[in-house]
Amino acid sequence: MSSPTGPAPGLPVRMPRPRQPGRHRRPEPAAAPVGAPPLVLAVPGLPDTETRSLAEEILSIARSELPGLDARIGYVDADGAAEGYPSLESVLAYAAAQRAARASEAREAGTEDGAAGAWDQWPPAIVVPLLAGPDNSLLRRVRQSVMSSGSAAELTDALGPHPLLAEALHVRLSEAGLARADRARLFTVATAADGIILATVGGEEAVQAAGISGMLLSARLAVPVLAAALDIEGDIARAADQLRGSGSRNLALAPGLIGPEIAEGLADAAAKEADCAAAAPLGAYPAIGKLVLAKYAEVLGISLQPQGVPAH
Repeated sequence: MSSPTGPAPGLPVRMPRPRQPGRHRRPEPAAAPVGAPPLVLAVPGLPDTETRSLAEEILSIARSELPGLDARIGYVDADGAAEGYPSLESVLAYAAAQRAARASEAREAGTEDGAAGAWDQWPPAIVVPLLAGPDNSLLRRVRQSVMSSGSAAELTDALGPHPLLAEALHVRLSEAGLARADRARLFTVATAADGIILATVGGEEAVQAAGISGMLLSARLAVPVLAAALDIEGDIARAADQLRGSGSRNLALAPGLIGPEIAEGLADAAAKEADCAAAAPLGAYPAIGKLVLAKYAEVLGISLQPQGVPAH
């Protein structure tokens, strides 16, 4: 059973690498500052074991990048009575109460410039939505949960668009045999697509944001990429027709989605509609964990630059 304070027992947790001795040891990663609030990952969709494993893996990546990080999961669409799947609202309410108690204890202990100040300088939690792009309906539900929790938690933007998402899309396409793994080596794949449909959810705004990642992906693959929304009727088929009309013959659908935000089978159905193969969703690709952490660090105003490495 998972709890608002940490991962479920039995799930793998990515640990920081041991420090290497000697003058040529790798720089130590930055550490979470004293009193930093928890990172709460807002996970959309109906919670299940697969979704929990995905979220835990993403947070394991974040923890490995920032030792000492307090990272928790809150499910946007969880039933309040669902054992092992705490709702986002309950996680935030617990974090706020926990932080208030610790701040009070620190003040009573008389620590003026140490722990007491640390507990008061940041919000009780920082909520990062597990969304690759702006989906107003999902973000609205996340925002409502934050407000209903009664906490002053801060909500970040979605993870994309970002160059790391283009990298993740490229990898998922290459894993499915639909793109070259490395353009520099000119490695060819017999089934490589010559036109990509970048699927997203969230209507026109999400399509515009995905278009930025699409341009970056197009530059990596040297093939045209069109963004289209799974939740706009006929949009995927229209993108397929447009690509074929411009000369593409072997299309592929690349879900610009992490996974839990869409119903199971929706991307496959869209690929069937467009009569093309599909890559897997982004899932727990390492870049997703790094982007989640970057959103958190941005609110705190801290650097993720490893210790011992000069900033550029």
